[in-house]
Amino acid sequence: MLTFKRWLSVLSLLGLGWMITVLICLLHGTEPIALAEAVRIFASRLSPGSGGAVDPGKGAILLDVRLPRVLLAGLVGGTLAMVGVTLQALLRNPLADPFVIGISSGTALGVVCFLLSGLSVTFWGTTASPLFGFTGGLLTLFFLYRLSRVHGRIFVQTLLLGGVIINAMLSAVIMFITYMVDADKVMGIVYWLMGNLGSLDFKALAVVALYALAGMVVLFKSARGLNLLALGDETAVTLGLDAERTKRVAFFASALLTGAVVSVSGLISFVGIMIPHVLRMVIGPDHRLLLPASVLGGGIFLMAADTIARSLISPTEIPVGVITALCGGPFFLFLLWRGRSRYWSA
Repeated sequence: MLTFKRWLSVLSLLGLGWMITVLICLLHGTEPIALAEAVRIFASRLSPGSGGAVDPGKGAILLDVRLPRVLLAGLVGGTLAMVGVTLQALLRNPLADPFVIGISSGTALGVVCFLLSGLSVTFWGTTASPLFGFTGGLLTLFFLYRLSRVHGRIFVQTLLLGGVIINAMLSAVIMFITYMVDADKVMGIVYWLMGNLGSLDFKALAVVALYALAGMVVLFKSARGLNLLALGDETAVTLGLDAERTKRVAFFASALLTGAVVSVSGLISFVGIMIPHVLRMVIGPDHRLLLPASVLGGGIFLMAADTIARSLISPTEIPVGVITALCGGPFFLFLLWRGRSRYWSA
């Protein structure tokens, strides 16, 4: 039974962990920055002339490089985890996430086409790649939706299997495009596809956050509906839920969220599987708590992973997608191992 006291306690604890992770990630890196020095840098930026003398180089590293990167990692990780929770509830499959049903690949294809087109389209003064990414993800989802919709109902098994096939096809198209372009563009595309969080400033971050927050609000409002859908479509309808409308809204919001973050971060896998499972084991399956907790938990995980990626073999950076895959692969195998006896005995 979820009470307001428990809801507030869990989110407060995760919020505190989120803020501590931000602080650690800001201070840690190729150029370590002491906490006292960081406080002086923030004070001097908020009120020029106060806080004493600061090193301008470290000030630029802390505020202009690390701060937007850490906040982006928190936003991307939280968003991917939240979409994972939603898709697992909609598809009633514990291994569903944006990559499995092809939304991420559709988004990536939209962004790759934009990058190679040479278009100088901007949106609110910054790159329009999130818009193209969202369009790619939405078209993929629309195709899957039409494929799986029969007599006004969405068949989740068809959507899931169709998503796996679409994901493989779109990945092949991306590889073909990468093979055909000039060698000097290949490395940039491949590096982006492996996950890269270090290419945005505050202005671009604000635009991405606007996309993401719009989708998050929609999913937060769908929490009760997701709880009912977890009981099965017929039970949910019996309890007064418009199941098909709830699915459409949740799928559309998931496409918006995935398009917003994948278009700027590249393909970062396993966050949408690992974080929901860990949190579900600890705090339970109620989506009124699980959805906001996944935003904080996913953010904590990806901020830590990105800090490891840029510090492990400094000054060279490892794509953060490599770190999440190295963590998520064993976790995925653990889930399969834990469920094998149940599967074979069924």
